[in-house]
Amino acid sequence: MIVSSPRMPGSLPASCEATWPKDVGIIALDVYVPSQYVDQAELEEFDGVGAGKYTVGLGQSRMGFCTDREDINSLCLTVVQLLMERNGLSYDSVGRLEVGTETIIDKSKSVKTVLMQLFEESGNTDVEGVDTTNACYGGTAALFNAVNWVESSSWDGRYALVVAGDIAVYATGSARPTGGAGAVAMLVGPNAPLAFDRGLRGTHMQHAYDFYKPDMVSEYPVVDGKLSIQCYLGALDRCYSVYRNKIHAQWQREGLETRFCLEDFGFMLFHSPYCKLVQKSLARLVLNDFLSHPSPNTQSGPFSGLEAFRDVKIEDTYFDRDVEKAFMKASTELFEQKTKASLLISNQNGNMYTPSVYGCLASVLAQHTPQQLAGQRIGVFSYGSGFAATLYSIRVTQDATPGSALDKMVSSLCDLKARLDSRKKISPALFADIMKMREDTHHLANYVPQGSVDDLIPGTWYLTRVDEKHRRQYARRSLNDDGHLEAGLVHSSITSEHVLSPLKKMPRIPTTTAGTEVVVISNGDH
Repeated sequence: MIVSSPRMPGSLPASCEATWPKDVGIIALDVYVPSQYVDQAELEEFDGVGAGKYTVGLGQSRMGFCTDREDINSLCLTVVQLLMERNGLSYDSVGRLEVGTETIIDKSKSVKTVLMQLFEESGNTDVEGVDTTNACYGGTAALFNAVNWVESSSWDGRYALVVAGDIAVYATGSARPTGGAGAVAMLVGPNAPLAFDRGLRGTHMQHAYDFYKPDMVSEYPVVDGKLSIQCYLGALDRCYSVYRNKIHAQWQREGLETRFCLEDFGFMLFHSPYCKLVQKSLARLVLNDFLSHPSPNTQSGPFSGLEAFRDVKIEDTYFDRDVEKAFMKASTELFEQKTKASLLISNQNGNMYTPSVYGCLASVLAQHTPQQLAGQRIGVFSYGSGFAATLYSIRVTQDATPGSALDKMVSSLCDLKARLDSRKKISPALFADIMKMREDTHHLANYVPQGSVDDLIPGTWYLTRVDEKHRRQYARRSLNDDGHLEAGLVHSSITSEHVLSPLKKMPRIPTTTAGTEVVVISNGDH
């Protein structure tokens, strides 16, 4: 008598996968960075440190930052409206909106609720999701929630919208040049050009005080730099190991006996606190491949000359300079092929916290043709201090034809470098003054910001005042000219095609882009 093994509650046979929406992932993506930056070489001189400490040691060229005119609400308002307008999307086609951020300006009211004011004209209030917070990992958690929603019984056929945004600022000192600011918005649904590899996520969660923000009055974190690096690299090791085990199991079920290694990723992206750590992280994946290989060839190929490191224990190598140097050298070509292009925004704008790794994704899309991207598997490592990390993968569609979803996504980001180059350079002295002003005023009530509105990029939302009850009010700089409106209601002049929700119509991003009149909104009473 054959007795079948009991199925755990909630488990489903493989045949049930057919009921899931196909190729759930990212359909559209856009990025917003502030309109001004400080040059890292000039900052080295201003701070009195050795030449190359920031530019070579950290791998940073420019650092974007916000004046007191911008906060987390305004960053997210800007990037959401940018994505919706550039892709001709209607707000009633969105059924879930979730924000990943660690830039907290209210201990109760979510950024998502502020963004709902953009939905008012459409009449759509049936939108799930709130904010998700855990250092730089919140954007990834929000993205996973969105994907899971589309693949669940809760899905009602509409898109999910994920926003990752942060303002990364540090007190005067060695950590300050690792700051940055920005936001990324991602539209999630089925039949996506960037589809998530189902079942292929390697996650590691652990408790540590490597970076945290216990002072609710200050924007600045408490940082243990050495511990933070150890946590990041340790999480990378563990996530990569879990991911490899899962893909090996998947391949075995398909009858394949191939070993997975870094070469199997077309691109490999990392959360980027600073660019040099990313380069070291790619080298660390080569170290992982080397140590896990049953019989690596140390005479030729990528592991050539590495036989002396065959017996090292990976947990003893976080700060081993010999190991780091050897594997940085061994991974030079792979870095150029798989990771360097992803660091455009990181190098030019700095660490955006939750949007960091998605800025890396945008950078890859902006610098490659649809044909170069088609069919590639993109590895993504997301890390948030405290700490939480996942390594997962995205599969790019094979369809790179003109007018395809991939073609439209790439086209929408082709001006990314031009956007970065169009920003205004601010002197280190003025940058320090602005940081001091933020430090002194970011928590104040009955406050009118002092920063210039004229320097903001057209289409940018900005803070107009904080009233005596800490209610924040915002206005938007016009897309069409250099003016801005100080009062008004939401009135859209969009005339582009109305994009239906994906259940009714396969996601199709129109090529038309239209402007919108400026409007004032708030995070309190109207």
